[in-house]
Amino acid sequence: MQTDSQQMSAILAAVAGFYLVLYLVQAAIFMIPTWFISKKAGMSPWLSLLCLFPLTGVILLYILAFSEWRVVPAPQMVPYPPPYQPPYPPEPPTA
Repeated sequence: MQTDSQQMSAILAAVAGFYLVLYLVQAAIFMIPTWFISKKAGMSPWLSLLCLFPLTGVILLYILAFSEWRVVPAPQMVPYPPPYQPPYPPEPPTA
């Protein structure tokens, strides 16, 4: 009976170690994209550490999805050049 409890505790320790490694890999998989997304959104990239806790990572994704991003939009390319405008102020006519 004693060997069964020792085997069971060894199995539980192995499963807990495997679970810990799997959890850290999963957290890294979510942290890397949220780091870059939060930088692009103009927020602190350290918010991606919230992905270490189970529900706060999901809350962070909702915050990123529905918040207003503080970035400057890229200038739009025009398909044609703007019309010519004479230099300002116009020179007075010579008479």
